[in-house]
Amino acid sequence: MPTLWHNCHVATLAEGRYSIVEDAAILTDGGLIQWIGPHTDAPREAAAELVDLQGRWVTPGFVDCHTHLVYGGNRSGEFEQRLQGVSYAEIAASGGGIANTVRATRAASEEALFDGARRRLACLQREGVTTVEIKSGYGLDLASERKMLRVIRRLGAELPVTTRATCLAAHAVPEEYKGNAEGYIGYVCNELLPALASEGLVDAVDAFCEYLAFSPAQVEQVFQTAARLGLPVKLHAEQLSSLGGSSLAARYQALSADHLEFMTEADAAAMAAAGTVAVLLPGAFYFLRETQLPPMQALHDHGVAIAISTDSNPGTSPTLSLRLMMNMACTLFRLTPEQALAGVTLHAARALGLGGSHGSLEPGKVADFVAWNIERPADLAYWLGGDLDKRIIRHGAELTFTQERR
Repeated sequence: MPTLWHNCHVATLAEGRYSIVEDAAILTDGGLIQWIGPHTDAPREAAAELVDLQGRWVTPGFVDCHTHLVYGGNRSGEFEQRLQGVSYAEIAASGGGIANTVRATRAASEEALFDGARRRLACLQREGVTTVEIKSGYGLDLASERKMLRVIRRLGAELPVTTRATCLAAHAVPEEYKGNAEGYIGYVCNELLPALASEGLVDAVDAFCEYLAFSPAQVEQVFQTAARLGLPVKLHAEQLSSLGGSSLAARYQALSADHLEFMTEADAAAMAAAGTVAVLLPGAFYFLRETQLPPMQALHDHGVAIAISTDSNPGTSPTLSLRLMMNMACTLFRLTPEQALAGVTLHAARALGLGGSHGSLEPGKVADFVAWNIERPADLAYWLGGDLDKRIIRHGAELTFTQERR
């Protein structure tokens, strides 16, 4: 049914800028935006229903483009260890870190994983997230990775949110392959990825390129396998050291390279040329008390699109607030509120390969938007925490979340 949403101001985020339309209206039909512009020009005769947004500010629905929401267990004990001076690398070497979560995830039932992820995802949804990427990578064997990816598909089927499933099997070396990273990469490339792709469970492939994970040469094997399977790639790169992972990602036309604290200007130039989005994760930067900032000037100078995400995960970024990440991106990484908003809308959509359909309010795009009771768009990055008054519209229909509150 055609609907005209009116009495609002709109930050369309077209071209990654506020692109404000004052006293605006939005015509939606069939889950898509049909028209957007000044209220005085609205094609009223086409609308079967009028919805008064009461002077609110409308933005695109938020896109959380890097999360690890499906997992078992809890790592608050490791948080205490780090506060007592134990490093992330030391925890990982002693069997903690990712390995800790792998054990808990393998032991958890599919239903338990779904219930935990559903509750975490509901927090993001209530904050205005309408699209989310969720990675596997805490299974590290075929059965457990399949279990995680099935949960991700179920979340998208049962909840009012668009999900993208990323296979991060190259996240860490599992216990059964200890000391044999090359053997594990062979298993991922020859057995695990082809099987999961054939089952339609994978939208993209990711890997962790780091000295405590996998080398660029090993990651390249994963990327080559993804290419043969017709799957786009992403990469955890340059979080703890400079290995040239982001340049490798660019060579394979990756959708994104993520973290990037130790990337170089040459990496930024390569990403810009490839159109690879830089996904910055201020939650992990803050939680690990890192001091090496991403090279923001190089990213800006080369025109690399910058997305912001929660990196929601049990070990290094246990956050359930994308708005808080916007504030951190401004305070820690010196983005403007406008850049931060673009980072959780248009550029985040591009980091998922969805830039043509999501992330900005333009005719032909999906009608996912949030009507905020705020004074100006900068308020979204300004307020620390809290539940800002809002109305959330997904595919042209207004949502309620009472069913998720338990």
